[in-house]
Amino acid sequence: MASWQNLSDRINIVSPSATLAVDSKAKAMKASGVDVIGFGAGEPNFPTPQNIVNVAAAACLDPKNHRYTPTAGLPELREAIATKTLRDSGYQVDADQVVVTNGGKQAVYEVFQILLNDGDEVIIPAPFWTSYPEVVKLAGGNPVEVFSGHEQGFVPTVEQLERARTNRTKAIILNSPSNPTGAVWSEELVREVGQWALENHLWVISDEIYEHLTYDGVHTSYVGALLPAIREQLIVLNGVAKTYAMTGWRVGWMVAPHELAKAASKLQGHMTSNVSNVSQRAALCAVAGPLDEVAHMREAFDIRRKAISSALNAIPGVSCPVPQGAFYAFPNVEALLNKPLGPQGSVATSSAELAALLLTEAHIAAVPGEAFGAPGYLRFSYALADEDLAKGMQRMHDWVLAQQ
Repeated sequence: MASWQNLSDRINIVSPSATLAVDSKAKAMKASGVDVIGFGAGEPNFPTPQNIVNVAAAACLDPKNHRYTPTAGLPELREAIATKTLRDSGYQVDADQVVVTNGGKQAVYEVFQILLNDGDEVIIPAPFWTSYPEVVKLAGGNPVEVFSGHEQGFVPTVEQLERARTNRTKAIILNSPSNPTGAVWSEELVREVGQWALENHLWVISDEIYEHLTYDGVHTSYVGALLPAIREQLIVLNGVAKTYAMTGWRVGWMVAPHELAKAASKLQGHMTSNVSNVSQRAALCAVAGPLDEVAHMREAFDIRRKAISSALNAIPGVSCPVPQGAFYAFPNVEALLNKPLGPQGSVATSSAELAALLLTEAHIAAVPGEAFGAPGYLRFSYALADEDLAKGMQRMHDWVLAQQ
């Protein structure tokens, strides 16, 4: 490119989505005839529940859904999300505090565009969802990573967070249940972190998209319910993608204080305007309906969670804590590095190189820990069919042991 064609600094400092990159490469290999087992994408393999699909099909035929809606979303959907917040999170919000977005990612992006000025800092507990630091950078902010490894359950302490705080700290991200680790923050920790944020005048961005996917009697703790005073500096991010197997419908939302919700709607008015009407009608059916189908999916995920944890821990050199939430396993693979692996005796010096070898040689798609601020780990989604999970784990086992 010529010098006058240079792209902006803000886009040049942002890394591509590693999860989407792995998924794209795996799909390309499949398209060329390679039998790849994909553990990369965080996408339930279940179809969207039929009652939701039926509502969407009927909505397509109704001319009122062929027009714009208010930018912040269908009024009845915003009301339903407010009702769902009371039902699930345990505290009351107004429909005017809800902004419906094109998927959960847009809600994440908008929050930081609204909150941050150049140089503002956001504390991001690591391992983290791969897009958090990038959307902070796009808003001119500085992501501050606070790492917690498997030895402390992938959750930080308040002391760690306090050491990372400066006079430029504007916000902290709380993601529980967690992507990529499946860790669930205890009620005590959520309360402590919320109190710390309250005392230090920090915004809390609580990503609760995996709220209904918890196991072994563990439950999601909601900071907005535990600390009512935090609600004036709390922004909740959520969506229908994971809970209802609706990743392709692209409906997310934020619940925020009134002034911030107005600002988000103003920004969205210049970006995308409203979410697709048909998708909003489908989301309304999902959010306002029962959680029966969700319970069935959770039961299936629970079986896969136990299966993948057991299979990974049976591979010499792999150590995998059993996740308490979401649908990801996050094993430590440091013991596999710098040693011959696979039939060709290939050597990986990093988890990124290991993930590349697993894809090219064993035809298994996993995401390297570098994407999540956690070198030495791999993320495996277990939101895939049972037989594919078993087949993929057997491939990894055989590949790792090929040199022994």
